[in-house]
Amino acid sequence: MTIELAVDIMRNLLQTGLILAVPILGTAMVIGLLVSFIQSITSLQEQTLTFVPKLVCVSLAIVLSANFILKTLMEFCISMINMIPTMAL
Repeated sequence: MTIELAVDIMRNLLQTGLILAVPILGTAMVIGLLVSFIQSITSLQEQTLTFVPKLVCVSLAIVLSANFILKTLMEFCISMINMIPTMAL
């Protein structure tokens, strides 16, 4: 395996991981900001108030993006399996 191939595999791995994490982390960030904004307006500083909406919305984001996540992971795994013959020295 050449250095270029290893770098390409690592780049694909990091890019795929980032693409898969964006819907879930983006949802958590947006909901966290909205709840923080509402808490600052209403002066409610209850910690469980931030946890429950984030849990519900992130769970919903996982369910809604499961098809995309599985399809992307399958494409990545198939491309890695197809690259196995080129990795031999």
